[in-house]
Amino acid sequence: MTTATDELLPPSVDPKRKAIGIRRVTMRNEATTRSVMMVRDHVVITDEKESNTGPTPLEMTLSSLCGCEGVIINRCAEAMKFEYSAVDIEADGEVDQRGSRGVQGVRPYFNSVKMRIRIHTAESDERLDRLRKNVEYRCPVMNLFSSADVELDVTWEKVDPC
Repeated sequence: MTTATDELLPPSVDPKRKAIGIRRVTMRNEATTRSVMMVRDHVVITDEKESNTGPTPLEMTLSSLCGCEGVIINRCAEAMKFEYSAVDIEADGEVDQRGSRGVQGVRPYFNSVKMRIRIHTAESDERLDRLRKNVEYRCPVMNLFSSADVELDVTWEKVDPC
């Protein structure tokens, strides 16, 4: 009989040695809703919908979730020798805007997130399920959402390879 941990891939680093990484972001806000961040050599802008010079910070968290899933899918697929040609992800987050406007008892972040992951592959359903389990176990951003008690409704679909 196999258990859930039997399906997990072995670590790609020495599990006995800490591998601490530091991520640095700097930001400037000139007394508006627009913030300009520097991430390494990249400029990232966030804003609110009304002035619309960039995605909102909450939209950026959804972008981070999608991007992180893409990275971890790739890493796990490489480790499994899982063949795929592309992955498409959609994420919709539900937030009660009263929370960020100061209403007590209303959380200022997502209540729930629905994700649809469409992976272009001819791999078996069993291998896709193993990939999914490993991605969910390893994805840092998904685990942050989960730890924040955001309800995650994630659907994986196989699509013919392109």
